[in-house]
Amino acid sequence: MDFHPTPGRPMSDSEATAEAKRILETEFRPEQRVRHFPTSFRDDSPVPAYGDTPPVHQDDRRIVPALAAGIAVASIGVGAGVTGIGCGAWLVLQGLASVTLNSVLMVTLPFAGLAMAASAIGGAISRARSAVTKNIYEGTVIQKTEINNHSSTRGMFFARTRNDIRN
Repeated sequence: MDFHPTPGRPMSDSEATAEAKRILETEFRPEQRVRHFPTSFRDDSPVPAYGDTPPVHQDDRRIVPALAAGIAVASIGVGAGVTGIGCGAWLVLQGLASVTLNSVLMVTLPFAGLAMAASAIGGAISRARSAVTKNIYEGTVIQKTEINNHSSTRGMFFARTRNDIRN
């Protein structure tokens, strides 16, 4: 029974069973040899005696992996984003290039005033914290010139040296 389904209408159970049986019998026979597909195309049509050769249709069945397509889309997005950032920076720098000295001074004047006030307050606090002390030492002064020095080093790469100096 040779059955070909009609497009647009669903198959009945008997038709589906017959089609499945036909596919299994024709496609999965154990004696059927494996079909080999050519890896190149050779056109054996005759070449004209003069002039250009007529074009020959060649199928293009390239498959682009999902990762490559994703990288391509991402690179387009990154390029567009960087272009937007570059245009914004260009506009800002063009605006800064046309600034005059008076306008710069007027913009920075409040910041300079705040900095001056902060340094004045810091200086006042620093002077208030430092008390005037006058140390007067009374008594005998003993000066010993002998030193007992003991030194020990431990470790190879990260060495630690300890010096004990006792009077």
